[in-house]
This record gives sequence, structure tokens and C-alpha cells, in this order.
Amino acid sequence: MKPNQSSLCRRAGVPHVQTMRSRREFLASAGAGFGAVALQGLMAETAMAESTSPIGLHHAPTAKSVIFLFMEGGPSQMDTFDRKPLLNELAGKDLPTSFKAPILAMGEKNAPLLASKRKWSRHGESGLEISDWFPHTAAHADDLAIIRSCYGEGINHAGGCNLMNTGSILGGRPSLGSWITYGLGTENKDLPAFVVMKDKKSQPVNGVRSWGPGFIPATFQGTPIGDGPTGETIANLKLPAGMTAERQMRKLDLITQLNRQHADRLADVSTLDARIRSYELAARMQAAAPEAVDLSRESAETEALYGLDDKRTQPYGKICLLARRLVERGVRFIQLYSGTGSGWDAHSNIESNHSRYCGEVDRPIAGLLSDLKRRGLLDETLVVWGGEFGRTPMSEKGDGRDHNPTGFTMWMAGGGVRGGQTIGATDELGLYAIENRAHVHDVHASILHLMGLDRLKLSYNHQGRLERPTVNEGEMIRQLIS
Repeated sequence: MKPNQSSLCRRAGVPHVQTMRSRREFLASAGAGFGAVALQGLMAETAMAESTSPIGLHHAPTAKSVIFLFMEGGPSQMDTFDRKPLLNELAGKDLPTSFKAPILAMGEKNAPLLASKRKWSRHGESGLEISDWFPHTAAHADDLAIIRSCYGEGINHAGGCNLMNTGSILGGRPSLGSWITYGLGTENKDLPAFVVMKDKKSQPVNGVRSWGPGFIPATFQGTPIGDGPTGETIANLKLPAGMTAERQMRKLDLITQLNRQHADRLADVSTLDARIRSYELAARMQAAAPEAVDLSRESAETEALYGLDDKRTQPYGKICLLARRLVERGVRFIQLYSGTGSGWDAHSNIESNHSRYCGEVDRPIAGLLSDLKRRGLLDETLVVWGGEFGRTPMSEKGDGRDHNPTGFTMWMAGGGVRGGQTIGATDELGLYAIENRAHVHDVHASILHLMGLDRLKLSYNHQGRLERPTVNEGEMIRQLIS
């Protein structure tokens, strides 16, 4: 019910004088009110469309979609993409006094340096050095822009994952995927614009906050798929036994009517509107999603490319293949978790830990890059690889490495990125980023830029304050495209 004139005047601080109205005036205004009923319905539909309409491009994009390969737990940079010969020369000794002592999450302050047992080779025409833990990905060296100088403030997993996903070590801000879908909207109204998939049933650190919308409308949150209780890719997508499509539609129409009546009284509660939209999207997905996630439509050769023929690589290979099918159908942002629940967190026995997880993702990642490229999709799909931080050159528990947010590696490929290059550098032991340092905000600003969004122009008015995705910090890493 709308407030009357008297209440509106009181809110505005204007005194209201009650006047007598004739019967003719009353009937005339009441009759005009029937037209307002129709107008209100049209305005509600318009407001609904505007709340999900894209902000629009700020400049010409080089990428249409993002696939973020998230190695949860923190992969070791000096054992994968950032070779440090001096580390092996000084193995077993204390960190030289010329290095500032780092703040450690769990490790011993004076632990000796731990050698890397990896073998390194140069790959492609660019000659990028990549370790033997990623032999399949190394075949795509000329497509990779390896950023060796990343850093942030997230010393533990909760803070690190928050920072990498939302731009802040503290919870409550929108995830990067939410910002992108808020800015650009969706290309396919029958599928979610922002999808999250995991290699295991367990929840990642921070759970749904990692793909949550924070203070922007809840309709822009990520949609997890792949966790169906009976093994289906999307839970509860099929109609229950005995339920016809016609009966289901009548049921949904009634639910929508009741929800709208309730929402009219709670216009400021975006979670309610998001729930209504999720039901509407679910109804559309019942027609579109089964085809989108049906891997039986893929050839045996394609399945083998992603490693679906090996039980070790099958879990991550499946979600990589699903990601390719989803970007083909216009999904904007897809995040794929490896080691869900901090699996890459190698505080001890890093050889066993990283041998396992690198072995699980290397072939699927290479398959994804190959498949995108041969289908002409890599040019418009930005693939990002990394974790919430890296690892220390010092040992922990004798054969592991502690968290290291002060210098770690990420890489990007496709989406207009110039491959076959390294960007920035850490010191001689891989502890601190020292050259062309790239804060997580710079990484986010770069992803937004490649998608056609300016990190300062993309904003949301939250309680009278303009909030931006990179917390007013960060710059595009120009070397990615120069």
C-alpha cells in the first residue's frame, strides 16, 4: 500500500493541510486509480528489468567470458612457474639476513630454506621456463602470460580467499564474478551469468561468500552447479514423477504471484527478489540447462582431451569441459575450484601434495586451452590460473612450505592477452615481489579491463557511498596486452 499524501508530507518536512473533497472529486480520483493499477504493473516490470540490466561497456573488450581456475590452498610458485636456482644452492641454510623476515602463518621463524626438486625446461617459441609438474600446460607456453610478481595481504586462507575473490581480506564485499555480471548482465537469459563448480563435494574456505554479491543486489551472486545429491550436474532440475509441465507452470505462476505480493511490501530486501528470480531462472533452465551440461554429446576424443578417461583427472576435467560448454552458451564468469577445502595447502610433504594436485589439473587445463583454441573461443575467453597466495622458500615441518602472500605467481591466457611472456619478478628466493609488483587489485582491474569495464567507472551506491570492485585501488597491468 502506498503512503498517503499526509505521510509523504511529513517525511519531506512539509506541513499538510487537510481539505474537504466533494463526492464528484472522490469518484473521479477513484476511477483514475484503476488506470494506476495497470501502470503500477508496467512500472514493476520496468523496475525489474532495470535492476538486472547491464551497466554497459566502458571501452571495447577483448574478452567476453572469464574462466578462473582457482587452486585453493596456495600453490608453490618456486616449484611450478618461477624457477629460483639460488634456492637450491642455499638449501638447508637460514634465510639470509639481507632479506626482511616475513610474517608467517604457521611456520617456524628460523626454518631453513627448502630446495625445489623439480626439473625445469623451456617451452614454445617464447622459451618460458615451466616445471615438470605441468608438462601438459607447458605445451601452451606461447599462450601464457605468467605474472610472477603478485602480492596481497591475506596471510591466512580466509583472508586470502576473500581478497582474491572480493578484493578485501574482510567478508561482506561483492565477488569479482558478481561485479562483472552486475556490469555486463547476461548473454543467455536461460542460464546463470555466473557459475561456480568444484572438484569435490566439500565447501571451499568462506563457503558461499566467495561467490556472494555482498551489498549489490543478490540476483548477481554465483550459482554453484555440480552438487546434485543424486549425482546430477544441477540439483532438482528434473520434474518429479507425476508432475506435468502444465501443472508445474500453474504452480510456479501461483508461487510467483504470492512472492510478488510479499515483495511489494519489502522493496528493499534484494534477497527476496533474488529468490524470485532464481525460481524463474530455474524454470527456464529446465528447458535449456540439460542440453548445456549433457557431456554425452561430446566425442570420445574430446573427453580424452580433458582427461575424463582417467579417474585421477576426471573430476577437474569434467568441470573444465562443462566450463567450455557454458562459455559457448554465453555464461560470463565461471570459477573452477581445485583442491576444494584448501587441498593445495602443503605445510608438510609438498612433494606428495603438489604431485597429486598438479597431476589432477594439468591435463584438464591443457585440454581446456586446446579445446577453446581449436573452436575459436580462446580469443574471447580469458583463462586465469592461481590460488589465494603462494608458498615460502623456507621449509615447514621439514618438507613443506608455509603461506606466502608477499610474492606469488598467477597466469592468464586468451581474451586478448599477449602470451609467451613473463611479467614482473620476485627476489632470488621467491619470497617478495620486487619488479612490476601486481597487487590482487591490479589483477582484478586487469580482468575487468579485458572484459570492457573500468574499475573506477563501475560502481554501486551503497548507503550513500560509491563502492567500486577494487576498493578504489589497482591499475590495469598494461604488459598483458602490449
